[in-house]
Amino acid sequence: MLATVTLLGASECGWGESPQNPPAHALGPPAVTIPRVTRAPALEDFLGMEPAGEIALQMAKVTGFVQRNPHDGEKVSEETAAYLGYDQKNLYIVFVCFDDAKKVRGRMSRREDIFDDDQVEIMLDTFHDRRRAYAFQTTPLGVQWDAIWTEASREEVNGNFDTSFDTVWDSRGKLTSRGFVVEMAIPFKSLRFPATKEQEWGIILYRGIVRKNEDSFWPEISSKVEGRLGQAATLYGLEGISPGRSIDLIPYGIMRGFRSLNTQDPNNPYFQSATAQGQPGMDAKFVIHDHFVLDMTANPDFSQVESEDPQITVNQRFEVYFPEKRPFFLENEDFFRTPFDLFFTRNIQDLSAGIRLTGKEGPYSVGVMSTDDRAPGLAVPNYFPLAGTRSYFTIARASRDISRQSTVGVVYTDWECPTTGESNRVGGVDTRLKLTPNWTLEGQAVVSSSNLAGNFFSPSYSGNNCETNLFPFSSGNVGNGNYYAGPADKLDLKRDGLHFSYEGIYDDISPGFVTVPGFVNRVDIRGLYQTADYRFRPKKGWVVDWGPSVKQRVVFDHEGNRLDTYYNPYLGIQGRGQTAIILLPYEELRERLRPQDFLFLGLSANQNQDYHEHLSGASFQTGYFSKVTIGANYYWGNGVNFVPAATAAPQSLLARLDTAQATLTFRPVKPLKIENTYLFERLRATENEYRFVLSESPPGIPIGKGIFNNHIVRSKWNWQFTSQLSLRVILQYNSVLANTPGTTFYPYTFLPTEKQFNADFLLTYLVHPGTAIYVGYNSDLQNLNHGLMGDPPAGLFTAKDYINDSRQFFVKVSYQFRF
Repeated sequence: MLATVTLLGASECGWGESPQNPPAHALGPPAVTIPRVTRAPALEDFLGMEPAGEIALQMAKVTGFVQRNPHDGEKVSEETAAYLGYDQKNLYIVFVCFDDAKKVRGRMSRREDIFDDDQVEIMLDTFHDRRRAYAFQTTPLGVQWDAIWTEASREEVNGNFDTSFDTVWDSRGKLTSRGFVVEMAIPFKSLRFPATKEQEWGIILYRGIVRKNEDSFWPEISSKVEGRLGQAATLYGLEGISPGRSIDLIPYGIMRGFRSLNTQDPNNPYFQSATAQGQPGMDAKFVIHDHFVLDMTANPDFSQVESEDPQITVNQRFEVYFPEKRPFFLENEDFFRTPFDLFFTRNIQDLSAGIRLTGKEGPYSVGVMSTDDRAPGLAVPNYFPLAGTRSYFTIARASRDISRQSTVGVVYTDWECPTTGESNRVGGVDTRLKLTPNWTLEGQAVVSSSNLAGNFFSPSYSGNNCETNLFPFSSGNVGNGNYYAGPADKLDLKRDGLHFSYEGIYDDISPGFVTVPGFVNRVDIRGLYQTADYRFRPKKGWVVDWGPSVKQRVVFDHEGNRLDTYYNPYLGIQGRGQTAIILLPYEELRERLRPQDFLFLGLSANQNQDYHEHLSGASFQTGYFSKVTIGANYYWGNGVNFVPAATAAPQSLLARLDTAQATLTFRPVKPLKIENTYLFERLRATENEYRFVLSESPPGIPIGKGIFNNHIVRSKWNWQFTSQLSLRVILQYNSVLANTPGTTFYPYTFLPTEKQFNADFLLTYLVHPGTAIYVGYNSDLQNLNHGLMGDPPAGLFTAKDYINDSRQFFVKVSYQFRF
């Protein structure tokens, strides 16, 4: 294997590797010096798969890509080269990728929908701190994807990648008879870096070949070492560049006509409408001294454009996590990231203004954000005391780099509702330590202090306070009157390796800990969560890797009561063509519910209820065929009914559980992508587990009947006319069929039967993330009672009939001015 970094016309430099020599990552990463070019390179200069023309011949050439998957350390299977150069305004990268032209996967898709296709990528660690990098990725046709990579990962936000980052850059791609060529031009205005004459950045280049499950990098990025940026090459040669006085202004306007059901007062729902309703807004960005960014927003609203991915939310013991989609909150989110999620911005439901400062100076990183939220005053009728009320959110975070890839930091969050005098404050310290090339340790210790005017689980709750109108408390919260306080601690030990991986998480969260801005859905726990994986990696054959995994957790409360024990062994198999198989022979969960966990379960004081649950199942997914991706899973066993009827006896809550999911994605023609999803969950009574359905049930009660069936069917169609123009259609049906069949007179659950159908049409002309035109129509049908006016809330749902409870037509226009 030969890895080379050359400037064409100059002598070649690099290293060789033989069986006697250590691997490249043991020698340390290489370096590349890139030249300044007199003008931008042209894609056409490389379509012959070799550089041609004066500018192309000036650029630095990089070869020697090395696999990470499927065979760590082996040479890339298809010849790959990258060419780099820059001028005063842009960094230029051209990838020349050889391959069988008939096997290359490259379709015209909407921006950031790239993972069904082959890809190339450049990662730029502009502060060379080995902690954070920009990622710019494209398909063979130049479809863009960009993100921020951080060495500290978080599973609920796409692991290490923060895909919310969107900026302005250019890309073009073209298929050739011998592969494909891609060109990128990244403006320095779109990057943040030190204000020095000579730059020294970290750089990683990547090529992905989907049909082979192949990920190859230059320099070598081995799975034997945790993280990527510690293995990055060093980029030299950038001199006299600056983002300049970068000022971005994005004014936008929305015009809509609508008719919708207003349920602010559940006892008096009514329809409201408008033929034409306008709303202006503005986003602004100011770059300060090259590496600090001030963002401001006024009256933002992206609710008409974004669409939630479907999730099962029925019969969930803990709050379900929905990721953030609004751009103002997403950009630079990693500056505020800590082991605990203390600033979950979905809790800010309707802001009118916000401001954020983020940046880095030397080893110090800082982030400050403050917003208001109109939601408390909009969630209640006009005659309620809270009508028109706003709450206010603030977070401040600072961190310092220590050692090579370690960090220490502090964080503070504040939530205030001046009208009611409620408040919640959380503060603490955190760290991330790189212990060895494979082991990392993250830790955080925080404490909260809250003054809240009552909660859903206390007698003082009246619905007229700010926090509880919007945010249910975490399971297990205990306070002294209206005052809640307590610490929370977390340790996360992780090992990443080629064959063996491990993660152990310890949580200690006190009963009085509350975070209104954050996402901590369970308190009063001391818990240990562990995951271990071992993967065999065959050198030949269809199987890429396979091996056993096990997940385990044990949770106690602060009085020493065992709450949960969980054991989940399974076998994972990964094959070529993006194929994954999981076999779960037996999962065991022992769960104890206390009266404070679920008052409506009917548990009396000092009465705990124990459950012994199990689950078995399997899942399968493959993208082996270029036009079709198929996925399915099915799990069966038993589970707790967390939504019982008011008269159900506590001992009758364990039931038969079935869950399933199926996905089918296909591309009948290259511009069209059709994604179909089906989610299913069913809870049924069984003879042994439901001996007593009602506390006073008559003889002959039906056994084996349905408690509920939950169905979600979704079909999403996207036609990409050009790289900028697309049409999206989403059709979704949701239903909760409760007490079915034959259980009308002996209900198992308080849930009503609900049916909903939503149709969403969106025409998009997207020049880049800041400049776009959206034209959309949305209509929602539900089985609401036709006689809504004056009907009691219990009559809102019926088994039959639909009415249109919401429809709107809208046009949204935004334009980015960059100075």
